[in-house]
Amino acid sequence: MTELAATFQQEAVAEAYQHRPPYPDEVFDRLEELIADEPRRVLDIGAGEGAIARPLAPRVEHIDAIDFSAPMVAAGKQRPGGDHPNLTWQVNPIETADLDGPYALVTAGASIHWMPWEQTFARIVPHLTPNAQLVVIEHGPVDEPWTAELIPVIERHSRKQNYDSKFNVVDAIVERGLLDLTGTARTTRVEYRQTVADYIERLHSTSSLARDLMPADEAAAFDAGVAEALRPYAKDGVLDLTIQAELSWGRPKIAG
Repeated sequence: MTELAATFQQEAVAEAYQHRPPYPDEVFDRLEELIADEPRRVLDIGAGEGAIARPLAPRVEHIDAIDFSAPMVAAGKQRPGGDHPNLTWQVNPIETADLDGPYALVTAGASIHWMPWEQTFARIVPHLTPNAQLVVIEHGPVDEPWTAELIPVIERHSRKQNYDSKFNVVDAIVERGLLDLTGTARTTRVEYRQTVADYIERLHSTSSLARDLMPADEAAAFDAGVAEALRPYAKDGVLDLTIQAELSWGRPKIAG
């Protein structure tokens, strides 16, 4: 576990997660379509505060949401759908988690970046149904018109150095021989409105911009810099965003 990954165990980061845009409804329609086996049990790895697990739970037989961060799981239980009877939470790294399969679908959000892939896949593969798919879902705002003004502010304060904008986590997993990729899809773009204040808090929900990584004066300077970058684009303190998700799925394998 890297120092940046450990930031997701901070209560402030778990609290800030609620300001991330929700996944488009189309994501959950597509996830349902990818379930080919019975029982319709789902494993959500790196579940965080349940942005995938909570909306998906009413659509399936059961879902196990597993995350290594106790604050994330605690936050998820308190958010809408977090107490659904079809949803079970577990605080554990996925590579040592207690699994209750077989699972007809495995879902993973952006947190799959942080997992030890060989150990993770070795743990989940024995608990899958014959046609189970692993789906990696990434989502967020696209085509933000303020990107040119915002990036320099982020670069001044980010704790992540040598960021590679061309890195693709799914391609990397496939190259390791851990996934037979069978499909990809992008959802229809949806409009989403968010206040500037909530947009700033969303940035603080990331591993490299967490408030606890910054002295108070730096955090204040970051917030002011972001607010200034966004000011020309906000109407009465509200931004118009466009949200899109990308799904990539295939059959997970054990290395070697």
